[in-house]
Amino acid sequence: MKRQTTAALIACAGALAYTTSKVVLAIRAELGIHGFPAPPSSYVAWQPEQIALAQLGNAAVGLVTAICALLLAWRTLARVAVVRWILVAVSWLGVAVMAAGVIGFSLRAFGIVLALGPPAAGWSTYAALAVGAVWVVAWAIATTGFARARWLRTSS
Repeated sequence: MKRQTTAALIACAGALAYTTSKVVLAIRAELGIHGFPAPPSSYVAWQPEQIALAQLGNAAVGLVTAICALLLAWRTLARVAVVRWILVAVSWLGVAVMAAGVIGFSLRAFGIVLALGPPAAGWSTYAALAVGAVWVVAWAIATTGFARARWLRTSS
C-alpha cells in the first residue's frame, strides 16, 4: 500500500473516531470532547435536545471529513484538476483547523494557557491529543500526495 493511501485511511479513521465521540456525547447530552469535557455549568441554559443536536452537527462534519480523507486515497480522482484542487483546498483547511484544535487542547492539557480551561488529566486526555496529532499528520501527508498525483505515471 502506498504512503498516501495509508495516510488517507489513517486520516479517515481519525475522522471516524471524532464522529463516534460526538455521537456518544450527543447521546449523553454533553458538550466538549473526550478528555476535555465542558463543565455542565457552562451549558446549563441549554436543553438536552439542543446539546444533542449541536453534537450531532459536529458528528456530521466529522463524517464529511472522513469522506474527504477517503477520497484522498482515490488517486485517479486526482487527475481531474477541478476536483483535485477543491479537495486539496478543503483538506488543507481541515488540516489547519485540526492542528489549531490539537495545539489549543495541548496548551490546556499541559496547563500552559489557563484561560482555555483547567488542565485535563487522565488517559482519555492524552489519547484524544494523540489521535488528533496523528490525524493531522496523516491528513497532511495524504493531501500532499493527492495534490502531486497529477504528475505521477500510471501503469497500463
